[in-house]
Formats: sequence, structure tokens, C-alpha cells
Amino acid sequence: MNIPKILFVRPLENYKLMIEFSNHECRQYDVKPLLQKEMFSPLKNRAFFNNVKIEQGGYAINWNENIDISEYELWINGEDDEMRNL
Repeated sequence: MNIPKILFVRPLENYKLMIEFSNHECRQYDVKPLLQKEMFSPLKNRAFFNNVKIEQGGYAINWNENIDISEYELWINGEDDEMRNL
């Protein structure tokens, strides 16, 4: 399976992320379920959550050296953003 790389990420309300991939498809990813895990608990701070960045090469997004989410997870479990394609 050829997973597209991440081109753009934008934090949204309610702990969601808008991700644009290298194939120009957009998906929304809900981070809320991850907040229950200790590793992701710092993301409950909205200012920290909003500081999301793309790792070099587009293979993941991260907030710091300890908190990241792979392009595979974002692609497979993100929901298609149908509104953008209208």
C-alpha cells in the first residue's frame, strides 16, 4: 500500500486535525480518543495542541520529540473531508 505523505496540517475545534496529503486528498483526524493515553495527555492543552507540525518528509505530524502520529495512522483512520471537494 502506497500511503501519501502529509503536505499540510491545521488544528480544528474539538481536537480534530485537517490533513492534506500529497495526492491532494484531505482528511479529518479526531485526536480525542488518543487523549486517554498518557503519552498524548499534554495535547489536552489547546495551545500545545495547536502547535502541531509536519515532520520533515511528510511521514508524520508531531508536537514534540515524544508525541507524533504517523502518516499511515492519519490516512487510514482519518475521515474524508467531503466539504473541501465540493
